[in-house]
This record gives sequence, structure tokens and C-alpha cells, in this order.
Amino acid sequence: MPSLNDIRSTFLDFYAKNDHAVVDSSPLVPRNDPTLMFTNSGMVQFKNVFTGVEHRPYSRATTSQKCVRAGGKHNDLDNVGYTARHHTFFEMLGNFSFGDYFKEQAIPYAWDLITKEFGINKDRLLVTVYHTDDEAADIWKKYAGLPDDRIIRIPTNDNFWSMGPTGPCGPCTEIFYDHGDHIAGGPPGSPDEDGDRFIEIWNLVFMQFEQFEDGRREALPKPSIDTGMGLERVGALLQGKHDNYDTDLMRSLIEASAHATSVDPDGPGKVHHRVIADHLRSTSFLMADGVMPSNEGRGYVLRRIMRRAMRHAHLLGATEPLMHRLVPALVRQMGAHFPELGRAQSMIEETLRLEETRFKQTLDRGLHLLDDELARLPEGAALPGAAAFKLYDTYGFPLDLTQDALREKGRAVDIAGFDAAMQEQKAKARAAWSGSGETADAAIWFDLADKHGPTEFLGYDTEVAEGQILAIVKDGKPVDRAGLGARIAIVLNQTPFYAESGGQVGDSGEMKVEGGAARIIETRKSAGVFMHIAEITKGAIEVGQGAELVVDHARRSAIRANHSATHLLHEALRNALGTHVAQRGSLNADDRLRFDFSHTKAMSEAELAQVEAEVNDYIRQNTPVDTRIMSPDDARALGAQALFGEKYGDEVRVVSMGRERGSGKGADGMTYSLELCGGTHVRQTGDIGVLVVLGDSASAAGVRRIEALTGQAALDYLRAQERALSDIATSLKSPIADVPARVRIMMEERKALQNEVAQLRRELAMSGGGQAGVEMNEINGIPFIAQVLSGVSGKDLPALIDAHKARMGSGAVLLIADAGGKAAVAAGVTDDMTSRVSAVDLVKVAAAELGGKGGGGRPDMAQAGGADASNAEAAIKAAIAVMEG
Repeated sequence: MPSLNDIRSTFLDFYAKNDHAVVDSSPLVPRNDPTLMFTNSGMVQFKNVFTGVEHRPYSRATTSQKCVRAGGKHNDLDNVGYTARHHTFFEMLGNFSFGDYFKEQAIPYAWDLITKEFGINKDRLLVTVYHTDDEAADIWKKYAGLPDDRIIRIPTNDNFWSMGPTGPCGPCTEIFYDHGDHIAGGPPGSPDEDGDRFIEIWNLVFMQFEQFEDGRREALPKPSIDTGMGLERVGALLQGKHDNYDTDLMRSLIEASAHATSVDPDGPGKVHHRVIADHLRSTSFLMADGVMPSNEGRGYVLRRIMRRAMRHAHLLGATEPLMHRLVPALVRQMGAHFPELGRAQSMIEETLRLEETRFKQTLDRGLHLLDDELARLPEGAALPGAAAFKLYDTYGFPLDLTQDALREKGRAVDIAGFDAAMQEQKAKARAAWSGSGETADAAIWFDLADKHGPTEFLGYDTEVAEGQILAIVKDGKPVDRAGLGARIAIVLNQTPFYAESGGQVGDSGEMKVEGGAARIIETRKSAGVFMHIAEITKGAIEVGQGAELVVDHARRSAIRANHSATHLLHEALRNALGTHVAQRGSLNADDRLRFDFSHTKAMSEAELAQVEAEVNDYIRQNTPVDTRIMSPDDARALGAQALFGEKYGDEVRVVSMGRERGSGKGADGMTYSLELCGGTHVRQTGDIGVLVVLGDSASAAGVRRIEALTGQAALDYLRAQERALSDIATSLKSPIADVPARVRIMMEERKALQNEVAQLRRELAMSGGGQAGVEMNEINGIPFIAQVLSGVSGKDLPALIDAHKARMGSGAVLLIADAGGKAAVAAGVTDDMTSRVSAVDLVKVAAAELGGKGGGGRPDMAQAGGADASNAEAAIKAAIAVMEG
């Protein structure tokens, strides 16, 4: 029985033997389609190739693309675990032709692979075609020998694919497997087509038309092929299973869950194990591709998937975090084909552990609330939308998690009510996702890349160079010439200007041409083309001119010092905190550096000091910063760290700096920092000058952020700190070295003086010297004192109340403090009188007159505040009225 890994290899090898380039799966976060949240099919990474915006060095390709469908239009989350073929993560096997071959080869390739390589019984296969696609039907009949009754013509969009309202489109042909008449269901196109007897295993899209806004549909000059076959689905077929979760790969994850929970994988907890196995894959792959749990966008979807799996682990009886313990089983199964899993394993495990620990703290309370709400409802009634929203808003339960919990109880949620509650309070975690990827005018840059090729970067070796202006873009459109004051993007054949990427900001500087000049404000890139964003400061600039290019040396020096310091900082953090530390983002600018890294808690002062000292130790070591070019695999085999956010091609730059020394790892003089990086760096570590860590803060869940300064910026900061300390020393008339001790003494003296002043105020108030008015009466047989005091704070009132009560022996006291127009009020009643009058009642009515609300305490002592002390007389009268009954 072939494993899923074997099936994947067979598919890719078959097409490789037929001259297809085997292309790695693209990340789950699309870079070329801002309309998608996640990559959901094999064609996503080739979208610009199909539309003609981008060209690749091959015209036919094959992939095993990792896909996620758990948000947006393609959302299978609710069904996962309950059906045989729904997943949040799956692999899509596909072959693609970009204007090379078409139906006459695509169909024979598919038939030969399925029947010869995979050995699937021909008699069990049938196909669908679009009802007008006679060409495809004839090929199936002639090449595969299928009779007319096994070539089903479908007149709906089920067999006609389009990229959107306009653009490439074309008919499809789908291949189905008949599991036999012992399973309910009819063939596609029949009333019983939703049954499980006939299962689609492969869809071949024939991209042969272009759809226009006016409804016209014209033939493409170079029709193309896009196919997709789910690995899990065909794997179940080849392994003799009818359920994707019974395949070897999924079964191994299910058994890992069963082993960790000691719960039978095929017993009552079967659905729970299936959910955990599926969600383990999607969450792990998403994190490996740079998505971290958060309350918005992709991170929110990731957190939803995590929490759904964690709730099912809870239902299996897991009392401790479970998901992170299953990651090694996933890496064993899929890490060979997807090495990014192994590289990110420690980070994935730590993030899952942290998320599950946090979620468990609220899960029990949330489910208890759900049970309480259901207990109030009639049998079978839907959960009110307001209650579902409370679960979401207070306990962090997504709606689908509540629906999932209720499904097992045969209940539903009032969705309309939930939506109404959501409208009353802006959604916190479902913020409208704005997409990501390349800019809207990316086609311009792809066109320029096709016409001129990528820009050659000279800036590793020089900051001054000459280049030829190949294009000028103004207001999103190419122009031949631009004049004084115009803001434009300039494209050259070569440049010393670094374009923003990998966290390093783009260079700025100057450009001179005959009869003109421009200030380069920033440098960016798209499709390999460097965009020099410029403002013309003299004359005019034209396409075709030669240009003298000069990078701002001081700014570049500061940027590369910060970038090199970031590499040292990364390694120092790993040494101080552990190998789970991995870069999650960075900024290397001219005035500062920022480094985001995976870690679950704030760093201590000692850890920050250790990191800062270690980096400065290697800066002072002043060793050369070396750069080597090699393949990504060779670089990783060497132990190089890959920086988050970078895209790596066939060759990478490996930057090494520092020589380890001392005990352990450094005793043999190994390289201290070794990372894949395309940025610019100092020549010697000593060029960094010095690093000053400003502190760390939270950046996102499980992600910390360090900010630091280097070089001149660090020295300026230290000098400013020194000047501030010197000013303090001068004011204290004390040497700088004695300032900390002197400040401590002053703080102690200040505290003592504050206590003394407070005591004097209380004594003054008790003697009557601080009172603006005194009422001493017997009200309804109860001795009563009322005072309005100035120069006394609200916190002094309880002590004064106690003193008055002690002096009176029996009775009630009301004190009002006037602090700059604001009021504080307190009341006290001796124990023998609390049965007749309560201090709480006196304070409440007095506070109301003073513009305050409420008040609280005990029958013998209560306090409140007010906004207006000028109504003190009315407050006293209100209290007297209470005593009078």
C-alpha cells in the first residue's frame, strides 16, 4: 500500500519525467494576490504567469501545494472532523502548462498517471466535461476508450472555471471514481450526486478564453492548463479507504493524539481525534510560514483553528496542554518534504503550548456559562445571539466554536441575534481583513522586468556607480520625461541603492544626469525591479540618459551598523533565552533598530543586561564580517539561520560574524552568528561602535520586541542620559556617584515629611483650627458632629472619624473635606448607635448633594466622593434629615 509520501513523489516524478519543472510549494500567505487570505489552490503562485504579467524560465510545471481553507470564501472549518473529506489543511497535486500543451496532452497525462502509475481500475472511472466541450469529450473517448455513458456533459458552472468576472476562463473536465453500488449516491449531474458513491479525484481546467466586461469571450492566443488533485483524497482511494482520515499520514496523527490522551482513536472520541489531527497540520504550517496567533486577520483565523482543536482536546479529558506534544509526530510525517516544519518546530511547539495554557484558563468558565444559558432554555431551543456574543466578547470564543459545542447537543445559535449584538459593539477580533501582497500597479513592474530584466544591485561593493535610466513612472504610468519638482519612480539597469526588504529600509541619496538632478528619497523593489523614488531638484530627467548615482554614505553606514547589530542581537537572545527564539520581524533604519522575536514573557533586567553585554563583547572583538554565496540547502546544512520575511532563490548570501570564545560552543573558535541575509553589513564588527538596548515590550501574542541604538545614535543617547544625570547632581549639590544614595535619602525624608504633615493636619482638624464650620447637635437623641475641613485630604478622614468617635464615646460624625473645589465625605457611627443609624446612609445622601454617586463601607464607617464642595451645607442638612427619620 503506497503511503501519502509515496503518492506525492510518484505524481511529481511522473511529470518531471515529462519535462515539467518541479516547483516548491509557495507559502500559505500569498504574495501575489491581495484578495486571498491563504493560498487555497495550486494555481495561486502562478496567477501572474497565467495572466501574462510574469514570465518564468519554464513553460510547464508540477507542484504539491500546501493549502488552507479556513477563512473567507473558502471555509471548511465547520465540517472538519465530522465528514470524510473536509480539511482545513490539504495538499493539492497539480500540473500546469503556460501556453505549452493543451487538452490533447493534458488528458492523456492524467489518464496514464491514474491508470498506469497509480494502477486505478479503468472500469471504476468516469468523467464530466462542460456540455459544449466536444473536443475534451472526443479525447476521452479516443484515448481512454470511455463510452458515452461514462462521459457526462454538465451544463452548469460546475464545469466551467473563471479567475474572476473578467480574465482567463475555460471549461473543466473532472475525473470521478465509482466506489460501487453498495454505497448510496448517483453520478454527477444526477439528483443523487451528493452521495458518497461517486467521488471526484481530479479536476483539469482548460484555460482557453478571456472574458471581457461587455460579455465577450475570445480565445486566448496561448491556452493553458491548470489541474488540481487532493493528495488526501486520492491517497484514501489508493489505500483502499473511503475516508481521508483513514490514510496512513492522518492515521499516524490520530494515533499520536490517542496515545497522548489514552483515549481510543475509534471510540466515542473519534471526532475529537480527527479535529486535532487536521488542525495540528494547519496551525503548524501557518506558523512555519510566518503567521502568528492574534486578534485580527490571518492571526485571528489561526487562533480560531487552535482553539477549536484545544476544545476537542479538552473533551478528550486532556488536563494539560496537548497540541505541542503532537508536533514531533507531524514533523516525522511531513518534515522531509516540507523542511520549514523542522526549522520552525521549537517555535511552533512553544506557541501552541502558550496558547493552550492561556485558553484553558478561560475554557472551563466559558463552557460553564454556555451550560447555564442552555439550562434556562426550553428543550431544543436555539442559543440566543446575545449569549453567543457574550461568549465571543468576554471569553474569546469565536462563533463557530460555540456552534461546534452546540452541535453535539443538537442545538443551534440565533445568528441574527448574534449579528445584531455584534453591530452594537465593533468587532474586536474580526477586523475587516485588507489583504496583503504586491501593489495594485504590480503589472507595470512585471512589464518592466520582462522588458529589461531585473535591476543589477552593485551596493554590496560600492556606494557610487553609474547607470542607465530605463524607465520613469509618474502617477502610476510610464513617461519618457519628467521636469523640475516632479515626484517619480526611476528604473535603471544597475544601482548601488539598496531596495527595502528583509527589514532593512531602502537607501537614499542623489542622482545626476546631464542637465538635471534628483534627490532619491527611498528605494523599493517589485518583480526584481528597483524603484528609486525621487524628486527632481534640477532641470529634467529623460529615459535613456546615463546617470551618476551616489548613496547617502552616512545614512547607509548607520543602517548597516544596525542591521549587523541585529544579527549579533539575534544570537545573543538565543544564548540568553533559549533556541526557541526566532526572528518574527525587524526594522533596520538609520536611527534605530527593532527586532521582534518569539518569546513568551518579558525579559528581566538581568537578561537585557546579559544580551547587551554579549553583543558589545563581539562588537569590540572587531572581527571581519564575511559573506558567502551558496544554495539555501547548503547554507542551512552549515547551520545558517533564515531570517523571517526573506524570500530565497537558488542562491543565498550567508553572512557570518564574530568568533566564539570561552567555554562550550565557543572553545573551538566557531562562528558566532551565521545567517541567510540579503542586506548590507559593516565590514568589521567594530564598525557598529556600540549597542545600547532601550528595553523590550510585547509585540504580539508570544512575540517580544527589542529596540536598540548603535553607533552615533547610541552615543548621543548616552550623552543625553549623562547630561540629565549631571543636571540632577548639580541640583542636589552632590557628586554624580552619590546621586542614587542622595535621591533615596530625599525620598525617605519626603515620605517622613508627608506623614508628619498629615498628622499635623489631623491634629489641626481635631482642634477645630481646620474647620470651615462646625455643627454639634443632638439629633433624635443621637449626638452628632458635622465638620467641613480645608487642607485635609480624603484619605485623612477615616483617622479623624475614629478620633471623633473616641472623644464622643457615643454618637455620629460627618466630615467633608474641601480639596480645591472637589469634595470627599466620610461618616462614622459608634457601635452602640449603628442599630439606629448607618454611616452608609449618611454618606449616600451627603454625596448626592456634593455631586457624587453612591458611597460604601460599613454601618460604623463609610466614605464617598463628590464633584462640588460648595454644597457642603446642603450635604450636612441631608444627613441630619436621615437621622431625624
